[in-house]
Order: sequence, then C-alpha cells, then structure tokens
Amino acid sequence: MASRGGEFKRPGMGARVVSTFGNYLFRQAFSALALILLSLCGVVWIALALKQLKLVTSKGQDVVTMVTMTTLAVPKLLAVIAPIALLIAVIHILSRLNNDSELIVVTASGGSIWRIARPLLLLAAFVAGLVAFVNHIGMPWSLRMLRAKITEVRSNLISQVLLPGRFSTPEDGVVVHIRSRGLDGTLYGLLISDHRKKTHMSYLAERGKVVKQDGGSYLVMENGHILRGANDFSPREILAFTSYPIDLERFERRTVGHVWKPQERYLNELIYLEDKALKHERLGRYKSELHERFSGPLYPFLFVLLAVAFVGQAQSTRKNRTQMIAMAFLVAALFRGGGLALNNMVSLNTSLAPLMYLLPTLGIALALWMIVRNEHPRPGLSVGDRMNLALGDLLAWMRSLLSRCSALQPGE
Repeated sequence: MASRGGEFKRPGMGARVVSTFGNYLFRQAFSALALILLSLCGVVWIALALKQLKLVTSKGQDVVTMVTMTTLAVPKLLAVIAPIALLIAVIHILSRLNNDSELIVVTASGGSIWRIARPLLLLAAFVAGLVAFVNHIGMPWSLRMLRAKITEVRSNLISQVLLPGRFSTPEDGVVVHIRSRGLDGTLYGLLISDHRKKTHMSYLAERGKVVKQDGGSYLVMENGHILRGANDFSPREILAFTSYPIDLERFERRTVGHVWKPQERYLNELIYLEDKALKHERLGRYKSELHERFSGPLYPFLFVLLAVAFVGQAQSTRKNRTQMIAMAFLVAALFRGGGLALNNMVSLNTSLAPLMYLLPTLGIALALWMIVRNEHPRPGLSVGDRMNLALGDLLAWMRSLLSRCSALQPGE
C-alpha cells in the first residue's frame, strides 16, 4: 500500500509496532516488579529473622531452624506486599517514560492511554493470580508447616534442650524447671508456671513425658497438682491429678481434636466449618478470612488503574509530577487501609462482607472515570488537578499550623 511521500507501509505494521511497544512496556514493568518485590520480601524477611533470633540465643536451636521458620512466615504477608510492589513498579515505569519523553511521543502520535494501560493491566492480572494462589494455597500450607515447626521446637526444648536444675523460659510468661531427665526422655520433678493470662497456673508433677499424637506434641504429666489463682498474691486453688496432658503448641490443656486457625485453612475448610471450630473462633473470623481471599486479587487492578489515572499523562513540570505520584500513593493507601479495616469489621459483623468487594470496585470505577476524563479533557481543571490542588492546600494549612505552634512560647 502506497503512502504519502512514496513510502510504502505493509499491512499490519502499525499493529506490530503497538505489540512491540506493549511487549517492551510489559518487560520493563515486570523487571521492576520482580526487583521491588524481592527487595520488600527481603526487608520483611530480615525483620522477621530479628524477631526469631531468640531461637538461637536462648532456645538452643540451630540457624537452619531459624531460617526455615522465618521463610515460612513470609507468604502470610506476600498477599499484601505484592500489590504494593506492583504500584511502586508501575509508577516508576510511568515516571521514567515521562522523563524520557516517551509519554509525549505516544500522545503526539495519537496513541490512546489504553495503549499504555493494557500491558500494565496484564501485569496486574499476573499479580492478582499470584495473590489468589498465595491466599488459597501458599499461605495455609506455610502456616501449617510453621505451626508444626513451632511445636517441634517446643517439644525438643522440653525433652532435649532444657538443662536439669535450671529455670528456662520457652515462651514469654511461661517458666519450666526439671529436676532430672531419664535416658528414655522422661522428665522428673517437673514444674511449669504460666502467667500469660489473668488466671495464673502452676503445675507440679512427679514425672512427665513428651508424646506425639494426632499431628501434635503433648506433655503428659503424672501424679501432680495444679495451683490456680488470680495473681501471685491471691489464695490458690489446688487440684490433684494422676494424668494431665498439655498441648505444647499453646502450653494449654489438650483439647479433643485438632483445630486450624482461619488463615491456616484451605478454601473448602473455610466454607464447611466443623462444630469444634466455632468453639475456638467466632464465625466472623472465618468469614472475614474467606472474603479477604476473594477480594484481595481486586487490589492489583485498582493500583494499576490509579497509577495510570494519576501518572499516566505527560507532565511538563517536575513539581506536578511529584504531586501526582504522591496523590497516587495516598489514594491507594486509603483504599487498602479501608479494606483492612473492613476485614476487622466483618469479623465482628458478617453482614458487612459485601463492602469488602464494593470498596475496591468503587476505586476501580473511580480510576476508570478519571482515565476517561483525562483522555477526553474538558474546559477547566481535571480531576487529578483538583485533587492535587486540594492536597496542596492541605499541606499549606498544616505548615501554617506547625509554624504557629512553633512560634508559641511556653506560658503564652
């Protein structure tokens, strides 16, 4: 097909150019996402590892155990971290496109904003799938493994690590003392003091032994007494027993059957609850976890659309660009914080569950409306500019208030 100036343009060349740009943008955004996600996970891992140092310093465990337990705790936070990493990556890519004048070129060539949004939405779909996988499979599996590891550490601590004749603290508020340990692992002269709750419990037994049953570890004490009181100075109630089992997972009396916590349950276990589950947690805790798993994958789409709505337009000044980036982060934080707040509210009132889906859906609708308004501008300020001005007025008012407070002298 002949074109103006005698140049020839083969059919489908424009589509290939669009496809090439989309692939380029997707690769750049994916690389940024991977780097940021790994960095955030690394920061979270280090923070969790610092909390687990006492496993090595005071509980006699090796470094491998600490690393394993820290790694198993990361998937629980990955569903929240991944959308945030996506937001940072998309804003970074859009800012770089603006700094390199690529957004201006796309706009000047008649390209639609959706030419930029499509590959980013594809990346959002990938992150949404990752969040769904973590919520339904990764997190329950890792938390179950973590629970088993914690129980193993406690059973090893009681049966192998504790030194006879010394007081040890396997958990805050729990003190354990043994007189001696037999060759078969039997503990003699056992004393356990539990001050974690309002009712203080003290256990004294002639002997005890750690046994594993029903997927858990239990300390079975024989021939002893239980001292129970409101505090250290109140009169004690003394109960005698011939055999008394304690669940080493919580250092509490063994219950019949094993009950998984809401975050440790797979999807079918959240939908079909057994009677004993409702005796340990209220129904709202299970329902809020169930709806959080389904509403969580909506936030990657919301964050991408918010980034495109605020930062997807070419900006000529650095000040406007910075303010738009701040607005994108602020609005995204408000929506995600509102979602977490609704999660807690649903645990108290299950009738509020539809709001967990309505909030991100309204955010997506708002972002789409802003994108359409930006693509077809009308006379007057755009929505983003109005929000930008409102943010500027708020910051100016806060600076004025702080300056007035600092100018006040004591006694005025």
